[in-house]
Amino acid sequence: MLKLGKKRESIKIQEIKNIVGKVGGYLTDKEGELLYSLAKNCKGKGVIVEIGSYKGKSTIWLSRGSKAGNKIKIYAIDPHRGSPELREKIQGEIWSYEEFKNNIEKAKVNDIIIPIITTSEEAAKYFDEPVELIFIDGNHSYDHVRLDFELWFPKVVDCGFMAFHDTIWFPGPEKVVKELVFKSKYFRNVGFVGQITFAQKVKQNSIPDRFENRYILLLKNLYKFASKLNLPKPIRMIGRNFAKLIQ
Repeated sequence: MLKLGKKRESIKIQEIKNIVGKVGGYLTDKEGELLYSLAKNCKGKGVIVEIGSYKGKSTIWLSRGSKAGNKIKIYAIDPHRGSPELREKIQGEIWSYEEFKNNIEKAKVNDIIIPIITTSEEAAKYFDEPVELIFIDGNHSYDHVRLDFELWFPKVVDCGFMAFHDTIWFPGPEKVVKELVFKSKYFRNVGFVGQITFAQKVKQNSIPDRFENRYILLLKNLYKFASKLNLPKPIRMIGRNFAKLIQ
């Protein structure tokens, strides 16, 4: 039965990969599988919130995970005007909502998704539901990521999870998680997969928790440093395998 269950789960994951492969965005499959797992394991103590949906790639992973678990509704918050980096790149305006809507409908997850077409700051003003999982992938400047943290952290339930995208190569998210997650007394079970750093909120972590968080931060920094080096392929493969073991 265990093998059968794993096989079915593997088929589900492959199906999602096939779907999101046609959706624009910057999330890797490994990062998507992490979001799937976090959403699937939500107990129903609160809702799931996503800050920054773009065309729906991460939304689909979260939604499929939620459907495989307790079918918790997902609030997808995004003004759908594109990131500052993207607008600068194309030198023009963006409107991604219609494509987002079409993508979640094709993925058959629109029944548990509640789109909120506004900024994180505006949404937080009237959002009054407890949050069990939040994925923050909005504006990547330090001030905006820190504001997202400060606005939504109080809404996350005890033992809920916060996850942040682009925490290795973007200085804003990287600095925020270093200051407010890895070095905080309010998080345990910190980890990273690809560019996502995630952690479980607690009222007060233990001293061993703090040591473990600092250890994972050290490993994350080593991973970033090694990624910059032009190492031979066999050594890079060993490094990747090691990273998988500790993530």
